[in-house]
Amino acid sequence: MTRIAYVSTYLPKKCGLATYTFHLRKAVHQAKGWQGTDPVVVMSDSREQPNGNPPGLWPLVRGDREQYVKMAEKLNRSDVDVVSLQHEFGIFGGEAGAHILPFVRHLQKPLVTTFHTVFEHPEEPYRSVQREIAENSDKIIVMNRKAIQYLHDAFGVPTSKIAFIPHGTPEPQAERRLQYRQQLGWSGRKVMMTFGLLSRGKGIELILRILPAVARRVPDVLYAIVGQTHPEVKKFEGESYREELLRHIREYRLEDHVVMVDRFMEEDELIKYLMACDIYVTPYPGMEQITSGTLAYAVGLGRPVLSTPYRYAQDLLSGCSDLLIPYGDAEAWTERIISLLTNEELLGSWRTRIENIGKTMYWPEIGRRHLQVFFEVVQREPTSCQF
Repeated sequence: MTRIAYVSTYLPKKCGLATYTFHLRKAVHQAKGWQGTDPVVVMSDSREQPNGNPPGLWPLVRGDREQYVKMAEKLNRSDVDVVSLQHEFGIFGGEAGAHILPFVRHLQKPLVTTFHTVFEHPEEPYRSVQREIAENSDKIIVMNRKAIQYLHDAFGVPTSKIAFIPHGTPEPQAERRLQYRQQLGWSGRKVMMTFGLLSRGKGIELILRILPAVARRVPDVLYAIVGQTHPEVKKFEGESYREELLRHIREYRLEDHVVMVDRFMEEDELIKYLMACDIYVTPYPGMEQITSGTLAYAVGLGRPVLSTPYRYAQDLLSGCSDLLIPYGDAEAWTERIISLLTNEELLGSWRTRIENIGKTMYWPEIGRRHLQVFFEVVQREPTSCQF
């Protein structure tokens, strides 16, 4: 049975990558039908995890460069067959996460790297780091088809070396939607929702600005802004951004049309909120974002979405151009929201189309596809590192 070691952050850390790796590991384990334990090399700020070091979780201190080499050597001596590196620049030590480079250089096991961030035109220091990781990987996984061409154009990575596998999501619980709406006090409301760690650059101001016009046509509209303030934002400016949004809400007299839920949500609660909303919105002003776990979850759970055409939204919602609206076009955003919230037949047709996209993203299928990649890499001789 193929034994996999994952390198990532991991629960109970409150971050999207930790949650993603937890579910990926679980889905692959279920696909294997195996009773054993696949280890996780857990990036942390200390050798001791908050709940101790449970079996199968191997802490690696992110800022200790020598520990990366030692961990590679530990994996080389182990019975692990393949290493799954979940790569995001910010989780590793060094400039642009460069401490991971000694790890990939010393690793003698087959390496499958999932790039959670890929730039169309990478610049230093990120360019050199990502290039070397790509060169030392036997296979690369991306969650956006556009990233295949980006990696090929920037680094000359053969497209045959790159596999597209969608971001995994839980399966919808449609039969519980009315119950969830009642529990949240949303019965009789037309609910739009945004979720994620609160920070500037999410486009929330755009929705607040157009909401008075929407409310005149849809008096029962409610905009739910869900998520605690991003820790890095809180570190430098406290809650000033949240307070700024609250001032906008008062200025536009939206107290009856906006609810802010200020806390980190465990997945079960997030699913409840997503299933209960009518439209999920990601009005991001920046166009470069290559993946979005929040948009993936909304689509996987079959929620109609409206979004700006950033990279991930373009790929995920290919063929659904009516759901992609330029950030600066406030009139188009207003009209599209009103049309969906006042036309149940139109909303239902988009719900069906989104559900069909979401069916390709459920965790059991994502686990099976990852396991197939891992198995194929183990079965063949390692490819040349250079290209």
